[in-house]
Amino acid sequence: MQSAVREDRTPDAGELLRWATDFIPTLRERTNQGARENRIPAETIEEMRRAGLFRVLQPRRYGGYEMDVQTFYDIQIALARGDMSTGWVYGVVGVHPWQLALFPEEAQRDVWGKNSDNLIASSYMQGGKAVRTDGGFLLSGRWRFSSGVEHCQWVFLGGLAPQEGAQQTSDPTKFTAETAPDARTFLLPLTDCKIVRTWDVSGLRGTGSQDVIVENAFVPEYRTHKMSDGNSCSSPGNAVNKSPLYKMPFAQVFNRAVSTACLGALEGMLDVFCEHAKVRVSLLGSKTANDPEAQLACAETAAEIFEMKLVLQNSMENLMSYARKGEQPPAADRMRYKFQSAKVSDRCSRLATRLFKSAGSGALFNTALFGGILADILAGGQHVASQFGPYGRGWGGTMLGVPNTDAWL
Repeated sequence: MQSAVREDRTPDAGELLRWATDFIPTLRERTNQGARENRIPAETIEEMRRAGLFRVLQPRRYGGYEMDVQTFYDIQIALARGDMSTGWVYGVVGVHPWQLALFPEEAQRDVWGKNSDNLIASSYMQGGKAVRTDGGFLLSGRWRFSSGVEHCQWVFLGGLAPQEGAQQTSDPTKFTAETAPDARTFLLPLTDCKIVRTWDVSGLRGTGSQDVIVENAFVPEYRTHKMSDGNSCSSPGNAVNKSPLYKMPFAQVFNRAVSTACLGALEGMLDVFCEHAKVRVSLLGSKTANDPEAQLACAETAAEIFEMKLVLQNSMENLMSYARKGEQPPAADRMRYKFQSAKVSDRCSRLATRLFKSAGSGALFNTALFGGILADILAGGQHVASQFGPYGRGWGGTMLGVPNTDAWL
């Protein structure tokens, strides 16, 4: 039976991680249910909420735990080890309290003032049009890939905000440096949106990453967040949320919330493979446990998981050290961290494919979980945060004297 985490006190990090680890068998049992329903089962989200998992990065001022960001990623790995869709949704929905802490105080109060359990979904793609009006913007558009949105009460949506007094135009050639719109995150209640269930995909089916439509909804200025502020670690919310946790670059924290799910899923696939291979006998009568290729696949997968974790942990420790000192991490470091984070999905895909092949024909059955996990990892690699090629070329280019053009660091 899943042990409970009391809601009347603040748990420690180890307790939350143990809860998530104990939850793995339940998540595996519910994997096919989530795939059938195209969303995480409601009881799973409720159990995670009651355990306090969504409060890990939430400010203490609103009932959160303000824990170290590495604790958040460790919990995500454990959840993805049971079901990658759940780990994925936890990663993107669970990181949103951290970003909301960067918004002006009024926005935080709107979301958490009456209910600190409110959850926020997102789609950061520039999918809409914002028109300036008195006190804010009128936002319209359609956004795709909003993971877990059906379980949330609010949503972050990406868009370009016209500068004050700038001419309203969609022609980028007419903009100057002073008049060009800036990329922002717009915060809206789900009551201002329409969810369209379009999520019929080959992998990560359980994430329920549906479309969101908005038609001429008013968004106050204070419910927007400039992405440039998030990447320069100088957001309005820093005035009230003073912990170094909230002084880390947005892109670094968010990108890790994506790639980490692949790492957890690979670890779960290795668990399943070991259980399967210990007892499997092929049609030719040979034991998989005695197969040298299977043995090597296990060893190399385990070793690479260990290496990736160390690299990613080191990146976050370095970023936190800068945050504690109130300093900006160098662009070269940010580029390396971004590439290393994005590369995780590719490495996990190759290792998962090898395990899948070593598992034999029985791996084809959904009850064996292999095919589903592989499909999930491959799907995770499609996210923009996992596109290691452009990030690597950009980083490598700077080593050769080419100017950096990536502002999303």
